[in-house]
Amino acid sequence: MLIRKIVKLILKRFNIPVETQARLRWLNNIPTLQCDRSLMSLQLHGPVIMILGPSLLPHLQLWPRPLLHRLLSDLWTNGCVASCRRLSTDGHTPQPVIGQDSVEVLGRSYPRDDFTNVTPKTLSRVGRDLHNQMHHPLWLIKERIKAHFYSSYIGRWGNPLFSVHDNLSPVVSVEQNFDSLLIPPDHPSRKRGDNYYLNRTTMLRAHTSAHQRELVRSGLDAFLLAGDVYRRDEIDSSHYPVFHQMEGVRLFSNHELFSQVCSGDLLSLFERGGRRTPEKQETHSLEAVKLLEFNLKQTLTRLVAQLFGEDVEIRWVNCYFPFTHPSFEMEVRFQGDWMEVLGCGVMEQEILNSAGAGNKLGWAFGLGLERLAMILFSIPDIRLFWSQDERFLKQFRVQDIHQPIVFQPLSKYPPLSNDISFWLPDHGFTENDFYELVRSIGGDLVEKVTLVDEFTHPKTGRRSHCYRIIYRHMERTLTQQEVRFVHGQIEGAAESELGVQGRY
Repeated sequence: MLIRKIVKLILKRFNIPVETQARLRWLNNIPTLQCDRSLMSLQLHGPVIMILGPSLLPHLQLWPRPLLHRLLSDLWTNGCVASCRRLSTDGHTPQPVIGQDSVEVLGRSYPRDDFTNVTPKTLSRVGRDLHNQMHHPLWLIKERIKAHFYSSYIGRWGNPLFSVHDNLSPVVSVEQNFDSLLIPPDHPSRKRGDNYYLNRTTMLRAHTSAHQRELVRSGLDAFLLAGDVYRRDEIDSSHYPVFHQMEGVRLFSNHELFSQVCSGDLLSLFERGGRRTPEKQETHSLEAVKLLEFNLKQTLTRLVAQLFGEDVEIRWVNCYFPFTHPSFEMEVRFQGDWMEVLGCGVMEQEILNSAGAGNKLGWAFGLGLERLAMILFSIPDIRLFWSQDERFLKQFRVQDIHQPIVFQPLSKYPPLSNDISFWLPDHGFTENDFYELVRSIGGDLVEKVTLVDEFTHPKTGRRSHCYRIIYRHMERTLTQQEVRFVHGQIEGAAESELGVQGRY
């Protein structure tokens, strides 16, 4: 792997003392790390600096930087490609298996319990990593964002300031997904009906922010993070149980934030005896928060101008997130309508304290890659991102990632709709459970599910729901016989698995 090669070549090339080498024998146990061009960074931050640490950096500082740069460049050329190839998701990922007592995902086994609710259909998407498939529309959006940050934010030695992490496992602990972000135990976002749990302590991440604390703890001050996330949700053209997020984090020390301010050495990030207000957290100074907020909004305004064009209209809306304060949503005016494109804010200091960065302030933002791709490429249906149809994929094979693309729709095949009506059980029914059942059986044949009628019996008080399921294949015309077969399976499964009583 690349990091080990870097260190061993440094040991050999730079004549590191034997006693230092002895302290680094644990290198053989280093797990495989994602390959990224930021490893060419002369700043050597993040995972590299953790490995080199105090043992090697004093020796490296004695050598000319051009020589060190050439060394890392050689390793990038000769070692990184092979390393990345081993990390690819080109079909060699172990297939997930849901057994009677355990769930196997990405080669690891997790015991089942009463919270397990992942389905084979959803698990089949794990490891597909659409955001890493070259020339996929989600990859294009990710690369455009990455290119903007790489070119606009440069470190002191000419290397990209932001590192990029887009191959972290989507299997996380419940603690990572919720507790590390200060999401309260009774918060509705934790509900079993809204998430995919492997068991009570492990789940498929619901947001990429689940990795924020571990990356900050590793020593990173500026990074972008992209990955697939999983949520149980309604069924329509803009919602899918798997989608992709990208987020950014940047931390500032006292010097970094105030260095360009007149008499900045007299200012401080923190204040004692402060109180939380709508404008700031209790430990932050108002001047620090206002400067951080300006930097955040300026950074994101430049990003959106790069994506949508310099003349894009932007407005900011105050909002609430458990992990940032103050928090904002950015809306852009697109084709006459205001649309929310991302959320952001000043990171809660408690998160930074728990990650060992309590002497810094930071901002974070997050956005949905599908949402941006649907807007920028005029893609009408979120299911298309999973299509293997060459007519779809070839439209995004461009030489320049910034080349404008307007999706040319495939032939619109006719929809078929069937209704399903049933009496609800006294307890335990949720709409998301029904949507998940429909997805697990109908898959991508189902375009939309709508609750069209609710009825309460005047005498018995029993309640019933009627849903309209619209079926449409993305690549051919469905027959009523095919749809009727799938619909019948949904009717049967709804009764046996959800405890409803059919009215059909």
